[in-house]
Amino acid sequence: MAINPHIFRAYDIRAPYPSDLNEEAGAAIAKALAFFINADKIVIGRDSKDSSASIHKAMIDALVDVGVHVYDMGEVPTPLIMYAVAKKGFIGGIIVTASHTASAHAGIKLVKHPNFQLSIPGELEDIKKLSMNPAIADEVKDTKGKVEKFSILDEYVEELSEKFIELKDLKIVVDYGNGMGSISAKPVFEKIGLTVIPMYEEIDMSFPNHIANPMDESTMDDLRKRVVEEKADLGVSFDGDADRTFCIDENGEIVYPDIITAILIPNELKGRSDKRVYYDIRMSRVVQEVIKEENGEGIMTRGGNPFYKSQLTEQGGVFGAEVTGHVFFQDHYNIDDGLYFALKAMKAVVYSKKKLSELANPLKKYFASPELRLKVGDADKTLDKVKNAFTDGKLVEIDGVRVDYPDWWFILRKSNTEPAIKLRIEANTKEKLDEMTENLVGMIKE
Repeated sequence: MAINPHIFRAYDIRAPYPSDLNEEAGAAIAKALAFFINADKIVIGRDSKDSSASIHKAMIDALVDVGVHVYDMGEVPTPLIMYAVAKKGFIGGIIVTASHTASAHAGIKLVKHPNFQLSIPGELEDIKKLSMNPAIADEVKDTKGKVEKFSILDEYVEELSEKFIELKDLKIVVDYGNGMGSISAKPVFEKIGLTVIPMYEEIDMSFPNHIANPMDESTMDDLRKRVVEEKADLGVSFDGDADRTFCIDENGEIVYPDIITAILIPNELKGRSDKRVYYDIRMSRVVQEVIKEENGEGIMTRGGNPFYKSQLTEQGGVFGAEVTGHVFFQDHYNIDDGLYFALKAMKAVVYSKKKLSELANPLKKYFASPELRLKVGDADKTLDKVKNAFTDGKLVEIDGVRVDYPDWWFILRKSNTEPAIKLRIEANTKEKLDEMTENLVGMIKE
């Protein structure tokens, strides 16, 4: 079977099932990973979709065929596979998940010790080439591997509950979005002793209530109302595979990951000699300002979770944060774990003895647009055109085009999945934001 090369995306493998991503493709990808990292042991898990179960089985069978000892974690959120690879020293890991995407889609994430998620450009490109090689797809070894059921949940729950036991007096509302987060978060919350009002806790990845993607603000409408109704301290919204979360303050207002990042910086840098923080190029300017106030070293980083993991692991630092809610802490193996990020936010509330809104509102100094997605005929030409129109600003090109002025800035990036570009603008005033949004959108659409 010929594998469709388009199933390989920037940070994972994701496509409609079974037309593009199916059992045969999964088996070839599993063999390619085993060959590429020379694996004798691989840990694997999946989300609850029917397609994931079928691809998961095909990948296990393929790994056994090439002599790999497979540690099968069954149905788990993505961070538990990452945690297992990082903590137990597995050379590789596989998560069969398409996160929050529609039930018609399947997905696979590949992990290499100690915590690296394979990406393109990079080693996922090598996996892509290998998996399309018939010699890999047809490979079978004389000595078969074996399958062993494996769980690390109890160890994970014990570790996190010990770290965050001081949160026990909080009352929170948690929207699991019918995704995988309840598997790991529920026992941690119970062990800590938090008062939890759960929403959409039952796992059902047809997402009957709303898609589990907090980047879509409308998916948090129910949570926002419930937080206010229950007079809770805060709310937490998980994405489908639980590697991301967003927070809601006690007034039902969304506190975006860049503001949570700014809230965390003082505590995270306290007592550290290495004060490096990696932050998303799309984040509010307030993040840079707080890092400077705390005598930290802010390192602006391109979007894409693999970059934060690699920088923290290879170069050092305290933590890294992406505007999408992928956040990585040195004290948690540099993996993106939505639960850990949420617990850190709760810890900031408890330590400060303030409400989340009291921590967040002083940091909401600027006016920002959402990330606008605009279809274009030629993304590269559009980026060049816009860059040439703003030559008097400070240019940063580590990820698309970012241009800074004293009272506003914008970033323009290419989409990884379609002929489109993504625009985000922040300004000192609402009037400046509206003016520059109108100017840039008009220029792009011309």
